[in-house]
Amino acid sequence: MGKREVRVGMVGYKFMGKAHSHAYRDLPMFFPQTARPVMKLICGRDEAGVKQAQQQFGWEGCVTDWRELLRRDDIDLIDINAPSDAHKEIAIAAARAGKHLFCEKPLALTLADARDMLREAEAAGVTHMVGFNYRFAPAVQLAKKLIAEGRLGRIYHFRAWFLQDWIVDPDFPLVWRLQKEVAGSGSHGDLGAHLIDLAHYLVGGIDEVIGMSETFIKERPLPSSMTGLSGKGSKDGPRGEVNVDDATLFLARFESGALGSFEATRFAPGHRCTNAFEINGSLGSVKFDFERMNELQVYFTGDADDVQGFRRVLATDPAHAYSEAWWPPGHTIGYEHTFIHETVELMNALQEGRRAAPDFADGVKCQQVLEAVDLSIAERRWIKTSEV
Repeated sequence: MGKREVRVGMVGYKFMGKAHSHAYRDLPMFFPQTARPVMKLICGRDEAGVKQAQQQFGWEGCVTDWRELLRRDDIDLIDINAPSDAHKEIAIAAARAGKHLFCEKPLALTLADARDMLREAEAAGVTHMVGFNYRFAPAVQLAKKLIAEGRLGRIYHFRAWFLQDWIVDPDFPLVWRLQKEVAGSGSHGDLGAHLIDLAHYLVGGIDEVIGMSETFIKERPLPSSMTGLSGKGSKDGPRGEVNVDDATLFLARFESGALGSFEATRFAPGHRCTNAFEINGSLGSVKFDFERMNELQVYFTGDADDVQGFRRVLATDPAHAYSEAWWPPGHTIGYEHTFIHETVELMNALQEGRRAAPDFADGVKCQQVLEAVDLSIAERRWIKTSEV
């Protein structure tokens, strides 16, 4: 593309819409060398809601029909953070209109739909990126660096868990994330997708899986309103069926021979957003927990016997990825910065005319594992990811 400005049209204006808008606004201040995102139009179905978001987030204008974004010559990039059931139609139409694509995860409701989206984006020759923001925490980038440089040796284990508790109350309403026809799946596709992408990024491809899942609360009150991870509904009112998983666990064997374990649940009281992993290798280990996102616990077998043990590395010094743009050493960053770093990658890819990472191909790889796990649960056996 080679442009110094990227004109953005965004579909969605709630939780992820706010996160993406914040990234677009802050990026030029801290990363002036990248292409500058221009916040042209924001789109949402509720006219009053999207108008408020436009004014609050700082967009130039708003529309209620996403097709209007595709008709505009002054928009280069379509940002899709609407619910998952809208991803495919918007992305394919945008690609055919020659627009670059940034789509939240999971990429689509099904693997077949994700593959269609990748094929259309590739055929159109547009840049495409999927929103796996946790890759972009500096501490995760450090884990990647240690593995890539061989400092952990041969990788034996990847164990990961994403624990939340926001729907433990059985009277919490049936928001869209609990409806298969809108979300695709529950904790598996919402939380587990992030773990799978981190596994692919850090350790490599997954060869086979076996899993189990459970829906603990089968019915919930119908919502009167919902936004982000919250909603309102009367516990005495009509109820609807929960047709997604509340928790999914699976084991995996990587193509490298490493072993993996994955747990995603929204039924872990006390865990607000425990997105964590541990990796063990022949020369050392690392541990990460997003609730302490600026830290990486690092252990090397080569340390002297009298100082053996995990050390806490605060990944905020200029030696760490993206940190030179922020504050003095020890002055930490937060959740929103992962989206800014993600946007840096996207803007640089557009400016340099190269592929973004992670792209739709990474989204398809993740979807492939998600569906392999679903098939293993249905058939109660190990499933090769190549089977789906």
